[in-house]
Amino acid sequence: MNIIFFSHPKFIGHQSMPRYTHLLSKGLKEIGYTTEVWSPIAIASTLPAPKAFKKWLGYIDQYLFFPLSVRKKLRTVNKNTLFVFTDNALGPWVPLVKKYKHVIHCHDFLAQRSAFEGIDENSTGYTGKLYQKMIRNGYSKGKNFISVSKKTQTDLHRLLGFTPKISQVVYNAMNRSFSPQPIAETRILLTKLTGISFNKGFILHVGGNQWYKNRVGIVEIYDQLRLRYKIEIPLLLIGTPPDEKLKDLISASSFRKDIHCLSNCTDEMVKNAYAGASLLLYPSLDEGFGWPIAEAMASGCPVITTNQPPMTEVGENAAFYIPRRPTRNHVEKWAFEASSIVHKVLTLSPESRNKTITNGLKNVERFEQEKMIAQLDNIYNQIMSQP
Repeated sequence: MNIIFFSHPKFIGHQSMPRYTHLLSKGLKEIGYTTEVWSPIAIASTLPAPKAFKKWLGYIDQYLFFPLSVRKKLRTVNKNTLFVFTDNALGPWVPLVKKYKHVIHCHDFLAQRSAFEGIDENSTGYTGKLYQKMIRNGYSKGKNFISVSKKTQTDLHRLLGFTPKISQVVYNAMNRSFSPQPIAETRILLTKLTGISFNKGFILHVGGNQWYKNRVGIVEIYDQLRLRYKIEIPLLLIGTPPDEKLKDLISASSFRKDIHCLSNCTDEMVKNAYAGASLLLYPSLDEGFGWPIAEAMASGCPVITTNQPPMTEVGENAAFYIPRRPTRNHVEKWAFEASSIVHKVLTLSPESRNKTITNGLKNVERFEQEKMIAQLDNIYNQIMSQP
């Protein structure tokens, strides 16, 4: 079987989605498939223009030039070909191949829900709603779907208004290798690399400034922890540089000298951070899957996350849970109560911490690449066997 992946263009700067496409392509090649990737190339977006217009030029590349290229390529496509959309956000391209065998991988519907159902923390403007409508109009033409979590699958069915012909859940596999490392040595290495003292441990978060990552909530919990328990332990935020709101919150913190933000970290640095952290604090408001939960557990790092799916799907009984941050009222109470859980995990006995780590390592066996590829192999062949 030949597989053609539709993938996000490189020029929009995604990190996780290219990794996901590479993971699929590599894994399926290893079991005998031939694969290729189709994605827009930068043409209009290379033109000199103010930064505000670059996005619109990118849309021309994605939704005008690229469809023309696809229609031309389709003339010579092998009949034994499956078209695989690596993200539901690529919905506008689905009608191009709807008469061919195809499948759409669904990661999350946060932008869709914000546009059509409303999410308090993330309002969507008029043009944003039009864009999300275009995406939904596209993927709703699809027949076969694979979701990365039961939560994502539930959102998909609700937004479609019907149950697709094939709709399966296949949990993500980790697209990088993670494993426990000697914690003391790892902390010494991180201290040397960053000039920040991590030798006594640290609280870690990995993620960007997206509203659902709740970086503000992390600082709120950290402030309460330091005020209540007098534990002098740094907070490390790895990911994109903080936005203005987060910068202001950190600047206002009494413990700002111990809050550190690192961006453009190498994969090796991220692996060391997971392995050396006292815990991962991951109080997301929502997710499609929640990769850092699994990555931390695979690194031997205890995890605290939100007690809602899909975080509970990924963490199961191997994680510690806190409530979702409230939208408006009682935020201080939420941070106060969450800080108690953080303190509990920081002060686990060696026996309890080892048990937590063991449970985490056992849990993430569900996310091994071989298992994911085997499931996809089965579903892809099921789709190809349809009349």
